[in-house]
Amino acid sequence: MAKIAVAGKGGVGKTTFASLLAYVLAERGEKVYAIDADPNPTLGVALGFPPLLLEGLAAVADMPDLIEERTGARPGESGAYFRLNPRVDDIPSRFSVAHRGVHLLRMGSVRGAGAGCVCPENTLLRALVSHLLLRERETVLMDMVAGLEHLGRGTAASVDVMFVVVEPGRRSVGVTNDIVHLAHDLGIPTTVAVANKVRDERDLAFVEHGLNGVHLVGWLPMDDGVIEADMAGTAIYDAVPEMAARVRDILSTSGLGKSSILVQSP
Repeated sequence: MAKIAVAGKGGVGKTTFASLLAYVLAERGEKVYAIDADPNPTLGVALGFPPLLLEGLAAVADMPDLIEERTGARPGESGAYFRLNPRVDDIPSRFSVAHRGVHLLRMGSVRGAGAGCVCPENTLLRALVSHLLLRERETVLMDMVAGLEHLGRGTAASVDVMFVVVEPGRRSVGVTNDIVHLAHDLGIPTTVAVANKVRDERDLAFVEHGLNGVHLVGWLPMDDGVIEADMAGTAIYDAVPEMAARVRDILSTSGLGKSSILVQSP
């Protein structure tokens, strides 16, 4: 099945797009692993997962016992030896929660320099991403941070397509161009842009003009329904069905239509 990454500057709506994309993939009968790799994990809320389900969902990077068990070193231990190839194949099924055909897994982020040695966390997270992209047979959708910190050169090439979400604005367009450049350096084969929060043709033209040759595969409108869904704790997919319809079109335009989904054992 397909391996998909979603990136973008903070606040542009990449999690909104990722949540819509997850359910569009699930409605086609695919088993979807939605990986929340953002330090501010809100994908579960955008998906409308029940609060009780989310309360029991911890980020892998915040599980010191698991990290020590798999790497041989506890987070924060300075100078400790640890395994570089920890076992991770059971983590997606054991530490994810499922709702409406989507399995949600929170990665967590690596702590800053002041938190002590972070090598064990880094090792486990990178091994987990490698497993998800290179060995997991299900559809994998990763909601990334702009820096793509969880991807390395050995795993990035297994991403079928990266969607970079961009909103009308110079900072967002600039970050999008930077992300595309980084994705190219990492070896991601296909990187495309999706415009979000578009109010009119002027907004769309601004985004198209600012992108440095990046293929814009579609756009989503500014819609108060997204805010209403967040306030109500309901899935954006349910609250704004016209946006889901647009994401179906975007998926087809990007080359990941149902007939072209790749069956991998990566």
